[in-house]
Amino acid sequence: MGHAGLLCDALARNLRTATPRIAELGAGDGTLLLRALRKARKVQRAEIVLVDTQPAVGAESIAEYEGRGHRVTIAVADAAEWLVAQRSTYDALVANLFLHHLQQRELEALFALASAHTSLFIACEPRRARLPLAGSHMLGLIGCNDITRHDAVLSVRAGFTARELSALWPTGNEWTLTERRAGVFSHVFIAAKAAAQPKLG
Repeated sequence: MGHAGLLCDALARNLRTATPRIAELGAGDGTLLLRALRKARKVQRAEIVLVDTQPAVGAESIAEYEGRGHRVTIAVADAAEWLVAQRSTYDALVANLFLHHLQQRELEALFALASAHTSLFIACEPRRARLPLAGSHMLGLIGCNDITRHDAVLSVRAGFTARELSALWPTGNEWTLTERRAGVFSHVFIAAKAAAQPKLG
């Protein structure tokens, strides 16, 4: 879906420092952020926190993070509970294919917490539209199994369109919200405080 490139671009254009503190919510195996940082050459010596209730970050990924000069920490926790426990802020919070798993109340609560702990929030999600839904029904043509096809349809139906995520972000003039389609299947949301307004090129 090209999310590593989308995330790389958003980080490169909007981070205020080359040595940021970045946390990924719902990080899974941590490879998405790693791929993004491979491309984001201006980001150096980042402090990375990978947050997930069931992390699957392999030793090779950790070694590559560290080999690139980043310090990585694995946080085994629910994203909202982890944010509640934080006593510091992050230069960026990112989420990939994570928000569509949450109910509206959970999203509102997560956004309220995130807005208090970062000046830049980036999310890449499925786009809810006819073409992505049609594509999700055709994944069998490229060899995907029944489970993958089933999950893909559910993900598209639970995805986002228009400015649905923007409507849930806490209101305030200090935030600039950007929400748009990315390619055929993806939906990107960026919330940036005034000093880090999103630049999309």
